[in-house]
Amino acid sequence: MNETTTTREERFARGLDVLRRVDGEAGQRVVDSLADVSPELGHQVVAWAFGEIYDRPGLAPRDRQLVTLGALTALGGCEAQLDVHVNAALNVGLTPEQITEALLHSAVYCGMPRALNATFAAKKVFAERGLLPLGEESASA
Repeated sequence: MNETTTTREERFARGLDVLRRVDGEAGQRVVDSLADVSPELGHQVVAWAFGEIYDRPGLAPRDRQLVTLGALTALGGCEAQLDVHVNAALNVGLTPEQITEALLHSAVYCGMPRALNATFAAKKVFAERGLLPLGEESASA
C-alpha cells in the first residue's frame, strides 16, 4: 500500500505490531499509561515512532536499539525509557555484554555520570531477567 494512502488506523496497527515485536509488554505498558492523560501521545508513539520510523528498512532492529541506547544515555534522565529499550535491545538479539559495552563506550561521549546511570538502568533489567552476573569477558576486555 502506498505510504501516503494509509489511514491513521493502519499506521497504528503497523506500529503496534512493531512495538510488540521489539518492546513487548514494556512498550505496551508505556502506551497504556498514557491513555488517561494523553492518548494522542500514545497513538503517536505507536503510529509514528514505531510504525513509521522504527520500521524503516535502513537499519536492523539491533542497530536501532544501539542508537537508541546511546541517545537516551546522552540525554540523561531517561532511565524509565532506558528500562524499556534495554529490554528491547535484548529482545532484538543484543547480548547483555554488547549492551554494557555500548554504555561503556558512551562514557567517552556522554560523560561518566550519564553512562553510570544508564548502566544501572541496564543492571536493573538484567537482574529482572535473571542475567546477572555477567561473564568475565565484559570486565576484562
